Amino acid sequence: MARYVLIESRDPLEASEVAGYYYDLAAGLARDGNDVTLFLVQNGVMPARFGARADKLASIVKSGVKVLADEFSLRERAIPRDRLATGVAAAPLDFVVDQMAASSKVIWH
Repeated sequence: MARYVLIESRDPLEASEVAGYYYDLAAGLARDGNDVTLFLVQNGVMPARFGARADKLASIVKSGVKVLADEFSLRERAIPRDRLATGVAAAPLDFVVDQMAASSKVIWH
């Protein structure tokens, strides 16, 4: 089993390949038995808001992908931690650095 960290910086409403490809990649890797984290940064945190129309994000959470949203990006977009969608947690960018040091496979989209 490999450990993957997929980083997404774009909102799926502004770039169709986010939900149509990248989220599917994360879910597929998890279904194959890998440990997968989707780390949302910059505008990528927009679907992490509670109440956002983010069915695709909810489905990858159900597939076993751990979804984290960058704390700084959330603050910059006035999204409070207590208003995150179910299955999404806030995390510092340090998480990515720690995963790189631990030899995780990191892919930035």
